[in-house]
Amino acid sequence: MRVHRSYLKPLQALAERRLVHAAAHITGGGITENVPRMLPKGLAARVRRGSWPSQPIFRHLQELGALEDAESYRTFNMGIGVIAAVPKRARRRVEAVLEDLGETAHWIGEISKGRRRVIYE
Repeated sequence: MRVHRSYLKPLQALAERRLVHAAAHITGGGITENVPRMLPKGLAARVRRGSWPSQPIFRHLQELGALEDAESYRTFNMGIGVIAAVPKRARRRVEAVLEDLGETAHWIGEISKGRRRVIYE
């Protein structure tokens, strides 16, 4: 067990540069339930499974609990602590800001028109 990691500094740095439109802390409810809370009506989030490094603990928990993928993504954070919606055109600037803070960005999806939900691809 470890102390929960704070995402304040990286999110503040992005916000100060007006590089973040919204963010979701991926806690109980996982990606599936937390991301829609940051989306305005009429938008959906498309998340590409496998677009970030996988941690063996999540597969192990899934096997122990005989959980389907959908339940795992709803229950666990799957190794993602926070998801930020940033402008696609600012990708390099976002990466530079985060790299200066010792952070690594994983581009796991995009926002599209649709019903306020997560669509896994």
